[in-house]
Amino acid sequence: MANESKQSFFTRMAMAVAKAAGKPATFAAAAGIVVIWAASGPVFGFGDTWQLVINTGTTIVTFLMVFLIQNTQNRDTEAMQIKLDELINAVNGANAALLDLEELDEKSLDAIRAHYIRRAAEARQGRGCEDSPSYEADDVDK
Repeated sequence: MANESKQSFFTRMAMAVAKAAGKPATFAAAAGIVVIWAASGPVFGFGDTWQLVINTGTTIVTFLMVFLIQNTQNRDTEAMQIKLDELINAVNGANAALLDLEELDEKSLDAIRAHYIRRAAEARQGRGCEDSPSYEADDVDK
């Protein structure tokens, strides 16, 4: 990737860990660790320390992965938002007021959503768009 030198160490690490975590080999390694841990139970008498090892390990990995996954999701969401903004900006006649919806509060989003729900209902009734198919509520469940 050409932009790797411009990315922070944390971003590069988060991307690498997220990519590695999603591979089948990583799942197999984690499953292997659990199998080895379970098989070692008789050796350690299924004691408290034996249980503590897996509990502590999984808790630490889970705790750290939450932050890495959130970082990756935030970056992906922001990139997708920029791409959608570009599409809205590029379409002639598109509503440019929709470009920064992610910055609005919930009340404003609800009002805009209600507007588009009304437009969709009008289109289904044949008033808003002639080439839109008309659907009945029962058709959606089928």
